[in-house]
Amino acid sequence: MDVGLVAIFVALGAAVGFLAGLLGIGGGMTIVPVLVAAFTHVGFPLQHILPMAIGTAMATIVFTSLASTRAHHAHGAVGWRIVRAMAPGLVLGSLLGPQFAAAIPARLMGAIFALFTWFTAARMVRAPAAAKAARTLPGSAAMFGVGTGIGAISGMLGAGGAFLTVPFMTRCNVPIHGAVATAAALGIPIALAATIGFVVAGLAQEGLPAWSVGYVHLPALAAIVGASMLAAPYGARTAHRWPVAKLRRAFAVLMAALGAYMAWWSLVR
Repeated sequence: MDVGLVAIFVALGAAVGFLAGLLGIGGGMTIVPVLVAAFTHVGFPLQHILPMAIGTAMATIVFTSLASTRAHHAHGAVGWRIVRAMAPGLVLGSLLGPQFAAAIPARLMGAIFALFTWFTAARMVRAPAAAKAARTLPGSAAMFGVGTGIGAISGMLGAGGAFLTVPFMTRCNVPIHGAVATAAALGIPIALAATIGFVVAGLAQEGLPAWSVGYVHLPALAAIVGASMLAAPYGARTAHRWPVAKLRRAFAVLMAALGAYMAWWSLVR
């Protein structure tokens, strides 16, 4: 494999790992557009590029979320009660999401990804509405339902789910730092289930690139994970020292730019 390409994967992993610790995101919505560009550059078959990028991104999130969760847990910030309530629904939804992604035409999937990326940017840059004092987390049945919906969307788009779980928790009066930490832990069942889904969805496909297991590209996975696991604890430590607002706005700009690239890719490919 091209050494320059590996260097890109390593740099991407370091950036994503830091952001995972900082904002509780799995990093999939950052990883996918870069992998799409890389896989397009090396000539992967068009119909496999986006599912391969999403599947590989989800596999990296398993490891990134583990590192980020471990660091946040050391600060006592993870709401494990929330994780236990939402995890079953997240797993169910995340298993279904990859099947939708594999069935949707590449250009349409790219456009959907771009729209959700812009949605994420808008949610990050917008000041959160003040939560009502009486608003609390719902019961177990509703938590299962919310988890299923978030898991399906996240599994389809290659996201760790924080762009949905953090706003949901903060609207239910979970403090922002606790929501960020808990979102990192919620990314583990999402990513694990979705990775299995993308592996299964890709096994029956013909013409997959070498060194792939289903829709997971192993060299990209190894390079990104190695760097992200080292960087995630630094992001988590920073998250507990810095105000989040300016960092969220900067990340929103990045998301908007990546969404623009995916919209362009879906139009010209």
